[in-house]
Amino acid sequence: MKKTRYENTDKSATLATFKDLLKWRKERKGKQIDLSFQVPMVDKTEEAFLQSNRTIPTITWIGHSTFLIQLNGLNILTDPVWANRLGTDKRLSPPGLPIGELPPIDIVLISHSHYDHLSYSSIKRLKGNPTFFVPIGLGNWFKRKGFSKIVESNWWDEHQIGELTIAFVPAQHWAKRTLTDTNHSHWGGWIVQDSNQTLYFAGDSGYFEGFREIGDKYSIDYCLMPIGAYEPEWFMAAQHVSPEDAVKAFINTRSKVMIPMHYGAYRLADDTPKEALDRLLAEWTKRKLDDNKLAVMKLGETIHMETPII
Repeated sequence: MKKTRYENTDKSATLATFKDLLKWRKERKGKQIDLSFQVPMVDKTEEAFLQSNRTIPTITWIGHSTFLIQLNGLNILTDPVWANRLGTDKRLSPPGLPIGELPPIDIVLISHSHYDHLSYSSIKRLKGNPTFFVPIGLGNWFKRKGFSKIVESNWWDEHQIGELTIAFVPAQHWAKRTLTDTNHSHWGGWIVQDSNQTLYFAGDSGYFEGFREIGDKYSIDYCLMPIGAYEPEWFMAAQHVSPEDAVKAFINTRSKVMIPMHYGAYRLADDTPKEALDRLLAEWTKRKLDDNKLAVMKLGETIHMETPII
């Protein structure tokens, strides 16, 4: 039986070929990359509070694309990855919270199958008995790993969990875990919404017009937007937004606050965490955007969402 192969909405957004990969690998051998900068960590995390909290809505940045979101009494994790290495490369900064200090997890949101977003060694260690919300085509992987509470979603599918709405929304990216499964599962972002807050977790994405469509459909309070793994742009642009495009995407979604992510944990490309942040802040200043609308979080930092957004 022929397997479904998923595509981006913009068919002209050509992803890099194997020939391009070889060209990049050759090109990067001559580059000197300074990885000495580390994303700051909070002096004191709120572990005890997070473990007992079931009433106050919060966002805690663990690192890379991993967030603990507490909303409507539920503990939600995005793309849980605590791995110390990605391939041969060592993690650049520690997770903001040890995995053992998490509260029991109710829901896990997976954006796509890449190893820096889906780590089996991490998800099997989670406390609780979570339901995994995954892109269509990825459910069988979870079943083979012994998980049973799985909800597969296609773009724009919505699910109600009590008073919470969880929706799978488009992104411009791709999927692969083995040599033979390229794009056999989908990719995307997630909307998490209750009567008071709407969060948009963008996953991985190149810049595309879908950001406007997501902003048209949902009134977003917090936008968790990637800013790293964009260099060289001739190779990465179709799959990862640059910091400048991340700001443009944030504006397109008409979100109230942007939280940058997907930088500082792993060496995925030729940019550095400091470059990503510097370019983000420069673009923010260039566009004369309100500083109150940008929340650059420290590792392990918790935002209490009951505080009104300015």
